[in-house]
Amino acid sequence: MKDSLRLAEAHWDLAMFFNSNSVPDSSYFHYAKAQKLYENLNKDFENARMLYNMARTQALVRDYTGSEINTIRAIEILKPLNEYKQLYYCYSNLGSVTKELKEFDRAIEYYQEAGEYLVKLNSTNDFEVSLQNNMGVVYQEQGKYQESIPYFQRVLRTPNLQEENPKVYGLALNHLAYSRLKAKQKKNVESDLRKSIQVLDSVKNLPGLARAYYNLSEFYLAQQDTTQAITEAQKALAYSRESNNNDRTLSTLQLLTKLEPEKSAYHNRNYISLNDSLQQEERQVRNKFARIRFETDEFIAENLLLARQKQLWSGIAIAVLLLGVMSYFILDQRVKNQKLRFQQQQQAANQEIFNLMLAQNQKKEEGKKIEQKRISEELHDGVLGKMLGARMVLTGLNKKHDETAEIERKKAIDALQNVEKEIRAISHELSHAAYQKINNFIHSVEDLLETVQATAGFNYAFDYDRSFNWDGIQGNTKINLYRLLQESLQNSVKHANCKNVSLNLQIKKNAVVAEVKDDGKGFKSKKGKKGIGMRNMASRIEKLNGNWNIKSEIGKGTTVTFTVPLKKITTNGSKEPIQV
Repeated sequence: MKDSLRLAEAHWDLAMFFNSNSVPDSSYFHYAKAQKLYENLNKDFENARMLYNMARTQALVRDYTGSEINTIRAIEILKPLNEYKQLYYCYSNLGSVTKELKEFDRAIEYYQEAGEYLVKLNSTNDFEVSLQNNMGVVYQEQGKYQESIPYFQRVLRTPNLQEENPKVYGLALNHLAYSRLKAKQKKNVESDLRKSIQVLDSVKNLPGLARAYYNLSEFYLAQQDTTQAITEAQKALAYSRESNNNDRTLSTLQLLTKLEPEKSAYHNRNYISLNDSLQQEERQVRNKFARIRFETDEFIAENLLLARQKQLWSGIAIAVLLLGVMSYFILDQRVKNQKLRFQQQQQAANQEIFNLMLAQNQKKEEGKKIEQKRISEELHDGVLGKMLGARMVLTGLNKKHDETAEIERKKAIDALQNVEKEIRAISHELSHAAYQKINNFIHSVEDLLETVQATAGFNYAFDYDRSFNWDGIQGNTKINLYRLLQESLQNSVKHANCKNVSLNLQIKKNAVVAEVKDDGKGFKSKKGKKGIGMRNMASRIEKLNGNWNIKSEIGKGTTVTFTVPLKKITTNGSKEPIQV
């Protein structure tokens, strides 16, 4: 029935079915189908949700790079929609993905960003508990066990957590005990691990049990109780295999190799066999995902081709019909053709005359400018020189002490000086049109300011070095400098709520110094945390081998300064600095 919206919903439902039955390739295929349909229907929210679901599926098969790319695509769509809940999910997924890539600092940044959107939700939910637990795990995997402990403690202090969400309670208690073990705080470690096993067993959380028994085995290993450590490790191996938790299976086989040296060859063979098969399977799944993306795009391209072919045949049919109608009218009005041709010839002659008039006017304007320049030079170099000589003669005569002569000569000198000033003013006015410069880059910046002002409603002031040839700057430098100014202005509008903005462009020590200043609410800089916009600005200024600085205080506005070096400054015939 060509009902694209219902078809997209059907693909979505089928993808969820395959996801719940652990068939990631089929799940990804139908999510991708739904995504393309929603994209063509301009359903931005649903399109972003499909991209997020595709990213989650990719993360399950360790396609972390692909997962990161699709998540960022979803974020770019969701931000203008202010969908805070979905943005929380996306940033949480980015935190999990970058943690698996061992980029722990980025993972913490993404989790913090997720927390900011969580605050904007303004509703009661369990997301904060999961977020704190995830951040604790990042520090734990980073080896910062002491720093991870407060996060797990905050989770466990959640009221009624054990009764309402025993799974999260058991996992957090297990993580806390393990961090204390690694931080040499062995008090209550064994009892907490045993309690977490009891809680996780009550909800049949097999992956959690595998982890808990693994941690308990490490505890007994630290106590040098090898026998008990082996017993707990065997339980961890059994639960990890039962839950298909391959990562935990591999880590447990490594632990058993250390605990049972006499069986190390056996455990190593099992480890290598499982690891190789997992790598091959993951590679095959990632390749299959790539084929799905290719086939989906190819399918869409084929549909577009068919649609264009249909349009082409329809156009041909209409053209044939129109040709028949036109032939009828041409035969019926043959007598009028001669008159029409005459009118066309007359119109062409009129057009030619008009073009000649335009060319004549253009030459006239050029002659005017040449004559203006010539008159300017004549006035400046001829008349002013002669008058200056006359004034000097009269000044010499002023040395005589005849009172009447002195008064008259002084009047003459004053009159000459007035004429001199008037001719100089005329000279400058005539010369202005010949020497005027127009900078397209400066016009682009002014257009940017007017465009942003029209949407945000602030006042702006723009100042720049008018003696510099801004169009002489290299293209790459101009583009990146323009984007830096654009991002700074957008930040002033989006975050600062300012009323006034000033932009200043100057040349200092063979470098462009650009300053964007607003009177907004300002902010307190947070170390180690940068948004995507600020990272893009840092990347652009790095490409230009420049540097930048942000000064901001709460209630006192923000000033952003960019310094971009110019490769070489020379001077052309009109004494205007240009870059080559």
